[in-house]
Amino acid sequence: MATHASAIKRARQNEKRRQRSLHVKTTVKSSIKKVRIAVDEKNLEAAQKALQEAIPLIMRARSKGVFHRKNSARKISRLAQQVNTLKAQ
Repeated sequence: MATHASAIKRARQNEKRRQRSLHVKTTVKSSIKKVRIAVDEKNLEAAQKALQEAIPLIMRARSKGVFHRKNSARKISRLAQQVNTLKAQ
């Protein structure tokens, strides 16, 4: 455990950031899951709507530094690709 005042403060800050990042990550995961479920059910309208809701959440996580920029781009690309294959069918 930290003993210096600065180390105690740093531990407090890290815990707050960890909790905030965890909330953002779980929100993004839930939105991605909604898109994948809609694609599995072959429901194009629901998949497109869920994708439009998921993209801003992923971008917001990227801007907050929770995801790396390439990671967020990969997630968006893969989700869009799944929805587009559903559209092509």
